[in-house]
Amino acid sequence: MLDNITWFGHDTFKITGGHVVYTDPYKIKKPDTADLILITHSHFDHCSPDDAAKVTGDKTVIIAPKDCAAKLRGNIKIAAPGNKFTAAGIEIEAVPAYNTNKNFHPKSNGWVGYIFTLDGKRYYLAGDTDLIPDMMYVKDIYAAFLPVSGTYVMTAEEAAHAACDIAPKFAVPMHYGEVVGTIKDAERFAGEIRRLSAGGPKIEAVILPRH
Repeated sequence: MLDNITWFGHDTFKITGGHVVYTDPYKIKKPDTADLILITHSHFDHCSPDDAAKVTGDKTVIIAPKDCAAKLRGNIKIAAPGNKFTAAGIEIEAVPAYNTNKNFHPKSNGWVGYIFTLDGKRYYLAGDTDLIPDMMYVKDIYAAFLPVSGTYVMTAEEAAHAACDIAPKFAVPMHYGEVVGTIKDAERFAGEIRRLSAGGPKIEAVILPRH
Protein backbone atom coordinates (compact mmCIF):
# COMPACT_ATOMS: atom_id res chain seq x y z
CA MET A 1 0.00 0.00 0.00
CA LEU A 2 1.62 3.23 -1.22
CA ASP A 3 4.93 1.38 -1.32
CA ASN A 4 6.10 3.78 -4.04
CA ILE A 5 5.84 6.80 -1.72
CA THR A 6 8.47 7.84 0.83
CA TRP A 7 7.84 10.67 3.30
CA PHE A 8 10.89 12.57 4.54
CA GLY A 9 8.93 14.88 6.82
CA HIS A 10 6.94 18.09 6.43
CA ASP A 11 5.78 18.27 2.75
CA THR A 12 8.69 16.30 1.28
CA PHE A 13 7.67 13.14 -0.56
CA LYS A 14 9.44 10.94 -3.06
CA ILE A 15 7.01 9.23 -5.42
CA THR A 16 8.48 6.60 -7.71
CA GLY A 17 7.28 4.72 -10.76
CA GLY A 18 8.38 5.16 -14.34
CA HIS A 19 9.83 8.46 -13.08
CA VAL A 20 10.98 9.90 -9.76
CA VAL A 21 9.09 12.89 -8.33
CA TYR A 22 10.11 14.95 -5.29
CA THR A 23 7.83 17.50 -3.63
CA ASP A 24 9.05 20.55 -1.67
CA PRO A 25 12.49 19.08 -0.85
CA TYR A 26 13.48 20.11 2.68
CA LYS A 27 16.16 18.77 5.03
CA ILE A 28 17.26 16.16 2.50
CA LYS A 29 19.82 13.87 4.11
CA LYS A 30 20.98 11.78 1.16
CA PRO A 31 21.60 13.00 -2.39
CA ASP A 32 19.30 11.56 -5.05
CA THR A 33 18.23 12.34 -8.60
CA ALA A 34 14.66 13.35 -9.37
CA ASP A 35 13.13 13.50 -12.81
CA LEU A 36 10.72 16.12 -11.53
CA ILE A 37 10.71 18.47 -8.53
CA LEU A 38 7.48 20.22 -7.58
CA ILE A 39 7.78 23.31 -5.36
CA THR A 40 4.58 24.87 -4.06
CA HIS A 41 5.69 28.29 -2.75
CA SER A 42 8.61 30.39 -1.59
CA HIS A 43 8.62 29.86 2.19
CA PHE A 44 11.98 28.50 3.36
CA ASP A 45 10.60 25.12 4.40
CA HIS A 46 9.18 24.50 0.91
CA CYS A 47 11.54 26.32 -1.43
CA SER A 48 14.97 25.35 -0.11
CA PRO A 49 17.58 25.84 -2.87
CA ASP A 50 20.22 23.72 -1.12
CA ASP A 51 17.82 20.82 -0.64
CA ALA A 52 16.49 21.06 -4.18
CA ALA A 53 20.07 20.92 -5.44
CA LYS A 54 20.62 17.65 -3.55
CA VAL A 55 18.02 15.89 -5.72
CA THR A 56 18.69 17.71 -9.00
CA GLY A 57 20.48 15.98 -11.85
CA ASP A 58 21.34 17.03 -15.39
CA LYS A 59 17.87 16.18 -16.69
CA THR A 60 15.76 17.19 -13.69
CA VAL A 61 12.87 19.58 -14.35
CA ILE A 62 11.82 21.91 -11.52
CA ILE A 63 8.30 23.36 -11.47
CA ALA A 64 7.86 26.32 -9.13
CA PRO A 65 6.01 29.64 -8.77
CA LYS A 66 7.63 32.76 -10.16
CA ASP A 67 8.92 34.05 -6.82
CA CYS A 68 10.87 30.81 -6.32
CA ALA A 69 12.60 30.79 -9.68
CA ALA A 70 15.38 33.27 -8.89
CA LYS A 71 16.39 31.21 -5.86
CA LEU A 72 16.74 27.92 -7.72
CA ARG A 73 19.27 26.46 -10.15
CA GLY A 74 18.56 24.15 -13.07
CA ASN A 75 15.84 23.61 -15.66
CA ILE A 76 12.99 25.62 -14.13
CA LYS A 77 9.45 26.05 -15.42
CA ILE A 78 7.28 28.68 -13.76
CA ALA A 79 3.86 27.63 -12.46
CA ALA A 80 0.74 29.65 -11.69
CA PRO A 81 -2.74 28.37 -10.80
CA GLY A 82 -4.39 26.85 -13.86
CA ASN A 83 -1.16 26.10 -15.74
CA LYS A 84 -0.79 22.67 -17.32
CA PHE A 85 2.54 21.12 -18.28
CA THR A 86 4.09 17.96 -19.53
CA ALA A 87 7.56 17.81 -18.01
CA ALA A 88 9.92 14.86 -17.62
CA GLY A 89 7.19 12.80 -19.30
CA ILE A 90 4.70 13.61 -16.53
CA GLU A 91 1.41 15.48 -16.89
CA ILE A 92 1.13 18.26 -14.31
CA GLU A 93 -1.54 20.79 -13.41
CA ALA A 94 -0.87 23.68 -11.01
CA VAL A 95 -3.90 24.35 -8.82
CA PRO A 96 -4.69 27.12 -6.30
CA ALA A 97 -3.39 26.95 -2.71
CA TYR A 98 -4.14 29.79 -0.30
CA ASN A 99 -5.48 30.84 3.09
CA THR A 100 -9.03 31.99 3.63
CA ASN A 101 -8.97 32.97 7.33
CA LYS A 102 -5.30 33.88 7.84
CA ASN A 103 -2.65 35.82 5.93
CA PHE A 104 0.33 33.48 5.61
CA HIS A 105 -0.50 32.33 2.08
CA PRO A 106 -2.52 35.04 0.30
CA LYS A 107 -4.39 34.05 -2.83
CA SER A 108 -2.82 37.06 -4.57
CA ASN A 109 0.63 35.45 -4.30
CA GLY A 110 -0.33 32.87 -6.91
CA TRP A 111 1.11 29.96 -4.94
CA VAL A 112 0.08 26.46 -5.90
CA GLY A 113 -0.58 22.84 -5.27
CA TYR A 114 -0.18 20.24 -8.01
CA ILE A 115 -2.03 17.39 -9.64
CA PHE A 116 0.33 15.06 -11.47
CA THR A 117 -0.04 11.72 -13.19
CA LEU A 118 2.50 8.97 -12.66
CA ASP A 119 2.04 5.49 -14.12
CA GLY A 120 -1.61 6.26 -14.86
CA LYS A 121 -2.39 7.36 -11.27
CA ARG A 122 -3.31 10.94 -10.36
CA TYR A 123 -1.73 12.45 -7.26
CA TYR A 124 -2.73 15.70 -5.55
CA LEU A 125 -0.22 17.73 -3.54
CA ALA A 126 -2.33 20.40 -1.84
CA GLY A 127 0.48 22.78 -0.87
CA ASP A 128 0.05 25.16 2.06
CA THR A 129 -3.64 25.87 1.95
CA ASP A 130 -6.89 26.09 3.84
CA LEU A 131 -10.03 24.21 2.88
CA ILE A 132 -10.86 26.15 -0.28
CA PRO A 133 -13.73 25.95 -2.80
CA ASP A 134 -11.26 25.08 -5.57
CA MET A 135 -10.83 21.62 -4.02
CA MET A 136 -14.32 20.67 -5.18
CA TYR A 137 -12.88 20.43 -8.69
CA VAL A 138 -10.03 18.08 -7.74
CA LYS A 139 -11.32 14.64 -8.72
CA ASP A 140 -10.20 11.16 -9.79
CA ILE A 141 -7.26 11.22 -7.36
CA TYR A 142 -5.35 8.12 -6.31
CA ALA A 143 -3.49 9.72 -3.38
CA ALA A 144 -4.01 13.19 -1.88
CA PHE A 145 -1.32 14.80 0.29
CA LEU A 146 -3.02 17.25 2.66
CA PRO A 147 -1.64 19.60 5.35
CA VAL A 148 -3.14 18.93 8.78
CA SER A 149 -1.34 21.04 11.40
CA GLY A 150 -3.42 24.21 11.55
CA THR A 151 -1.79 27.60 12.37
CA TYR A 152 -0.48 28.24 8.82
CA VAL A 153 -2.72 25.74 7.00
CA MET A 154 -6.00 23.92 7.56
CA THR A 155 -6.59 21.91 10.72
CA ALA A 156 -6.80 18.13 10.83
CA GLU A 157 -10.59 18.34 10.85
CA GLU A 158 -10.68 20.74 7.89
CA ALA A 159 -8.23 18.52 6.01
CA ALA A 160 -10.53 15.53 6.60
CA HIS A 161 -13.42 17.51 5.11
CA ALA A 162 -11.18 18.35 2.14
CA ALA A 163 -10.42 14.66 1.70
CA CYS A 164 -14.13 13.86 1.65
CA ASP A 165 -14.71 16.56 -0.98
CA ILE A 166 -11.91 15.18 -3.14
CA ALA A 167 -12.64 11.50 -2.42
CA PRO A 168 -9.19 10.06 -3.24
CA LYS A 169 -8.45 6.39 -2.76
CA PHE A 170 -5.79 7.32 -0.20
CA ALA A 171 -5.46 10.46 1.95
CA VAL A 172 -2.01 11.18 3.36
CA PRO A 173 -1.40 13.82 6.06
CA MET A 174 1.58 16.18 5.79
CA HIS A 175 2.86 19.48 7.22
CA TYR A 176 3.37 18.27 10.78
CA GLY A 177 6.27 17.21 12.96
CA GLU A 178 8.67 19.87 11.69
CA VAL A 179 7.74 23.56 11.88
CA VAL A 180 4.36 23.05 13.50
CA GLY A 181 2.02 20.18 14.33
CA THR A 182 2.53 16.67 15.71
CA ILE A 183 1.60 13.08 14.99
CA LYS A 184 -1.59 13.73 16.97
CA ASP A 185 -2.78 15.99 14.14
CA ALA A 186 -2.25 13.17 11.66
CA GLU A 187 -4.10 10.76 13.93
CA ARG A 188 -7.04 13.18 14.32
CA PHE A 189 -7.13 13.56 10.55
CA ALA A 190 -7.31 9.79 10.06
CA GLY A 191 -10.01 9.39 12.70
CA GLU A 192 -12.13 12.18 11.26
CA ILE A 193 -11.91 10.68 7.77
CA ARG A 194 -13.16 7.36 9.12
CA ARG A 195 -16.07 9.14 10.77
CA LEU A 196 -16.99 11.36 7.83
CA SER A 197 -16.68 8.67 5.17
CA ALA A 198 -18.63 5.98 7.00
CA GLY A 199 -21.31 4.80 4.61
CA GLY A 200 -19.88 6.81 1.72
CA PRO A 201 -17.03 6.32 -0.75
CA LYS A 202 -14.19 4.53 0.98
CA ILE A 203 -11.22 6.79 1.66
CA GLU A 204 -8.24 5.23 3.37
CA ALA A 205 -6.16 7.56 5.53
CA VAL A 206 -2.51 6.50 5.53
CA ILE A 207 -0.02 7.94 8.02
CA LEU A 208 3.33 7.26 6.41
CA PRO A 209 6.44 6.59 8.53
CA ARG A 210 9.09 9.29 8.39
CA HIS A 211 12.37 8.35 6.75
